[in-house]
Amino acid sequence: MALSPALRRRLQKVRMVIMDVDGVLTDAGMYYSESGEELKKFNTRDGHGITLLHAAGIKTALVTRERTPIVTRRAAKLGIAEVHQGALDKLPVVRSILEKHGVAAAEACYIGDDVGDHEVMGYVGFAAAVADALPPIRKIAHYVARKKGGDGAVREVCDLILAARARGSSR
Repeated sequence: MALSPALRRRLQKVRMVIMDVDGVLTDAGMYYSESGEELKKFNTRDGHGITLLHAAGIKTALVTRERTPIVTRRAAKLGIAEVHQGALDKLPVVRSILEKHGVAAAEACYIGDDVGDHEVMGYVGFAAAVADALPPIRKIAHYVARKKGGDGAVREVCDLILAARARGSSR
């Protein structure tokens, strides 16, 4: 995919990727077993994209309104240390994460899908939306993934960031 020079510059600055969970790392579905256990579907390709970011020295974080042990387990498996659940107002949480890690807003990427992500997406240097994000979220995004949430959208964004960094370092 051909990226504009302005978008490539935004991507090259990214030092931290912060993601919503439901609708971004999952398909936004909430599944329940007969016994009432909540289940979520995560995409392994998204997980591998996060692993590739870590290998490139890019930090990651999860910020979600929900509270569930499933998110804690998935984050642990992927090596995501910054996991913030129950975040009703995400912007102060994101600001705190960036400050803690010495990352400027212009060096942060946020991947979202719903109205609770809008304010953060307007704050960071690179805002990405999944293909099935709500219209106001797609409108504010610097990039809208071709893939839906839970279906490889996070991997798509990870690959864009890594490709932009590789091109930037070869100059």
